[in-house]
Amino acid sequence: MNNTIKKVGVLTSGGDSPGMNAAIRSVVRTCAYHNIECVGIYRGYQGMIEGDFKEMGPRSVNNIINKGGTILKSARSKEFMSAEGRKKAFEHLKKEGIDGVVVIGGDGSFTGALVFNKEFGMPVMGIPGTIDNDIFGTSHTLGYDTALNTVVECIDKIRDTASSHNRLFFVEVMGRDAGHIALNAGIGAGAEEILIPEEDLGLDRLLESLEKSRNSGKSSSIVVVAEGDKMGKSVFELKDYIEEHLPEYDIRVSVLGHMQRGGAPSCFDRVLASRLGVKAVESLMEGKSNYMVGLIQDEVTLTPLEQAIKGHYPIDTELLRVSDIMST
Repeated sequence: MNNTIKKVGVLTSGGDSPGMNAAIRSVVRTCAYHNIECVGIYRGYQGMIEGDFKEMGPRSVNNIINKGGTILKSARSKEFMSAEGRKKAFEHLKKEGIDGVVVIGGDGSFTGALVFNKEFGMPVMGIPGTIDNDIFGTSHTLGYDTALNTVVECIDKIRDTASSHNRLFFVEVMGRDAGHIALNAGIGAGAEEILIPEEDLGLDRLLESLEKSRNSGKSSSIVVVAEGDKMGKSVFELKDYIEEHLPEYDIRVSVLGHMQRGGAPSCFDRVLASRLGVKAVESLMEGKSNYMVGLIQDEVTLTPLEQAIKGHYPIDTELLRVSDIMST
């Protein structure tokens, strides 16, 4: 281990996700275990610029492993995008005596960490926290498993209403650039169709599929739509199109929105956060920097931040095939 690391800063940045608090807890307690001081940086990079720091010890993270959101708060910082802003941030870290920073967030947060390291040489490690599961170098990001469970639970409840009233529901879920939530939750909830950015189903095929479902005796249907799906400008536009061509359908739209980000993290996310936090701190102690800790085949691994940012986590084609079969 590298004994030059005496004090570590930890921050959360970008959109919150369930499991961030569990990761903060893991970083703080791993530091305590190795006799390293730990400082919480509030409001992400903006708090770093303003010197919004607080010493954290093992007892300061009691009873947070089960809480959603982030006790360190999160904010998007335009000021950190400027050289002047990053210089202010570095001066505050230097004044505080911080030797390395653990950044919990997504690709935008990692981009900021990478630039910051190149400019000032501050060691940085990333922990992937985003419900979209769209970061290269890990099979699961913090919050993804919890978000899936939340979406499936919501769709199950919508299914009750759809069945009771013989309705077609379009359920929009998060996933601006990636359809992992829609695909997995759609299969898990038994959706008749799943629309994702990676796979352009086409309006004609959607119409054909819904017509086929109705002719086969299905009195209600659920279509899960990732918010980044390219078939229409919005899920409401899709609704209008289907109503125009299949007027026999009674159609409703449900946009799940930010409820997918909230709630207590699942056991999987709590364990994952604990494992990634330990690896992040101990990697800094070993003199490593500019890596993201992730999970590959149930092994905690390191991926260069640049690869994590630029890489693409492909959609599972086998799941697409399973989805087609299950919608029969």
